[in-house]
Amino acid sequence: MAIKALVFDAYGTLYDVHSVYTKTEQLCPGKGDLITQIWRLKQLEYTWLQTSLQEYRDFTFLTRASLAFALRAVGIAPSESIVEPLFDKYLDLDPYPEAKDALGKLQSRGGCKLAILSNGSTAMLSALVKNSGLDAFLDATISVDGARKFKPHPDCYALVEKVLGLKSDDVLFVSSNGFDVAGAKHFGFKVAWIRRGGGASVPAGPVLPAQMYRLLRGNAETLGYLQDYTVSALTDLVGLL
Repeated sequence: MAIKALVFDAYGTLYDVHSVYTKTEQLCPGKGDLITQIWRLKQLEYTWLQTSLQEYRDFTFLTRASLAFALRAVGIAPSESIVEPLFDKYLDLDPYPEAKDALGKLQSRGGCKLAILSNGSTAMLSALVKNSGLDAFLDATISVDGARKFKPHPDCYALVEKVLGLKSDDVLFVSSNGFDVAGAKHFGFKVAWIRRGGGASVPAGPVLPAQMYRLLRGNAETLGYLQDYTVSALTDLVGLL
C-alpha cells in the first residue's frame, strides 16, 4: 500500500497509561487499580465534554481534574503529596515493550514519516517523548492544542495534513482507542486498530469500573467506520508496508 506516513496515537497505543499503577498503589494502598481505571475513563470523558461544549482546557488541566475526581471517588483527598507524583508519572509513562523496536524498524526502512497525533498538551507530549527516548524515531509530535479540540473531532486529524504536508490517503493512522480509529477513518485516513487488552471476558457478577474499562478496550467500534487492519502489537505494522 502507498503509505507516506504512519501516525500514532500516544496514550494507550505507544504508551501504557496503566504504568501509573505502581506509583498509585504505593501512594494509595489497595486502591491503585481502581484509581488508575477511573482516572483514565474520566480523562476521556472530560475531553469529549470539552469539545461538545465548544470549550477548550488543555490535557494538562483535564488530567489533573480527572485524577482529583478518581481520588475523591474512592474516598481519598487529592492532596499535593499524592497528585504531584502521579501527574509527574504521566510525563514518564512506560512505552509498550515493543514500541521502540517497532519504531526503530519502521525508521530504518525509510520512505515513511513517523509521527504522533495526541490529545496530550504540547508540554506533556514534549516531556513524554523525551523521557522515553521515542523522540529519536519521530519526525513530528503533534498536539491537538493546534486545533483547540479533542479527538475524534475532524480538526484534530487535519493537523496531520498541515504539519506533515500530506494528503489524508497518504496516512496510516494507528490507535488502540476505538473512538480514535473511528474518527481517523471518518476523516479519510487508512487506519489500524491495535487490540490492546483484548480477550477480556465478561465477568459473571456486576461489572466494576476496572472491569468495564477492560471490556471497552477489548472491542472495536462498529458504527460504519471499520478499521482497515487489526493488529495485536506495534511490530505487526512492519509487515503491512
